[in-house]
Amino acid sequence: MHHKPIQIKKLSLSFNHKTCFEHFTTQINYGDRIAIIGRNGNGKSSLLKMLQGLIEPSSGEINVPTDVTFGYVPQVVEDFDSLSGGQRLNKALTQALSLHPNVLLLDEPTNHLDKPNRKSFMRMISGYDETLITVSHDVEFLRNCITTLWHIDNEQIHIFSGNYDYYINENNLKRSSITEELHRIDRLKKDTHREAMQEQNRAAKSNAKGLKNTAQSKWAQVAAGTKKRQAQETTGKRTAAIDTKKSDLQQQLSNLRLPEVITPKFSLTAAEIGNHTLLSISDGSISYQNQEPILSHISLQIGSDERIAIQGLNGSGKTTLIKAILQNPAVTKTGSWHVPAQKDIGYLDQHYQTLSPTDTVQESISKLAPHLYPDEIRKHLNDFLFRKNEEVDALVSQLSGGEKARLSLAQIAIKTPRLLILDEITNNLDLETRQHVIDVLKAYSGAIMVISHDNDFLKEIGIKDMYVIESGTLKYES
Repeated sequence: MHHKPIQIKKLSLSFNHKTCFEHFTTQINYGDRIAIIGRNGNGKSSLLKMLQGLIEPSSGEINVPTDVTFGYVPQVVEDFDSLSGGQRLNKALTQALSLHPNVLLLDEPTNHLDKPNRKSFMRMISGYDETLITVSHDVEFLRNCITTLWHIDNEQIHIFSGNYDYYINENNLKRSSITEELHRIDRLKKDTHREAMQEQNRAAKSNAKGLKNTAQSKWAQVAAGTKKRQAQETTGKRTAAIDTKKSDLQQQLSNLRLPEVITPKFSLTAAEIGNHTLLSISDGSISYQNQEPILSHISLQIGSDERIAIQGLNGSGKTTLIKAILQNPAVTKTGSWHVPAQKDIGYLDQHYQTLSPTDTVQESISKLAPHLYPDEIRKHLNDFLFRKNEEVDALVSQLSGGEKARLSLAQIAIKTPRLLILDEITNNLDLETRQHVIDVLKAYSGAIMVISHDNDFLKEIGIKDMYVIESGTLKYES
């Protein structure tokens, strides 16, 4: 059923320690398909709740017509529940849709979904004709199911009409244009300086010549001085105008919020890692004690520079396979297993379990590299965007999800494993942190084994070989 526009007027959200956004004014029309994006902690989920009246804004107002019916699906979390992510989402969606909403609100709906459930969800959302507002960092979802983006950034909400690819392309074009103009301004400033120097040299020569010809003429000296001052004033005005223009362009570039790039330095180089078979499993099986095998006839080889992905339904045995490779004593193995030593394996999952919550950021690195001086550790952390004293001295338990992800990457770089195992690490990451993860993994020279259903992520980090778990068997998928 159609609804009248939802009016948002001068909406602001602030907490004691920060401002999320201010003075946001817009309207939501029937059939809009809106995604709210931005860094974690910027108020995206709170905005969904404000639309429903579940929490109050700091200032401003939301006028919801009486003909609006909301359906709301909060973040689906798998922890401590017997249902899979797909089952929990389906249950929550069914409850929301039973209200026959004409405005559907979804908070990170694709987290924890395996490949079939992702496809089913995308198909359902593509066929939903009424108003959709979602918080999401899922690139595939943003690309295929969204027509408007609200980007919360720098205490403002910026509206962009178009899907995610258009948004990224438009931002890149703006950045390129401004950067090119900055280069032109720099060249102009250099040219102006060179012309000023040439003019001063000409004035000096003219002055010297005039003084020689009319040694007794005070007028010649005054005229030469006046000419020099005029040239300096003209140059000064041109330089001031250039500086003003440059400052304006730099502010525009800053407003575009180009994310900082992490350029990691690893403790192992590609040459040191070498080129050989790193992991080999032949006719293997895995199970838990006194239970039937979860996977049988496992055949898998990973070279020291190979990158593979493993996919399968939730509960099919992906994480159990990882536990077996990590020598978890709860997993029973049969067959021939040749795996790297534990010190040569790095493991990173969406919950960052390798981090100790009672350690500081600095301790998380110094414990892995006790041979390094404190200033060397600070320099390493600086590369991963931990720069201020309060950031370096913060406890892991106080870090955001994005900060934990960066710190985990810093650990991998300071003590580089030969095999890196990743388990659904893009879940819950904002788009900026997701790009940081991609940048580091692209620079990493060792082998990667990754569990993920995020095909855009897999493509970005150079995954070429795909294995799928079906009916208790690990199969290569070309």
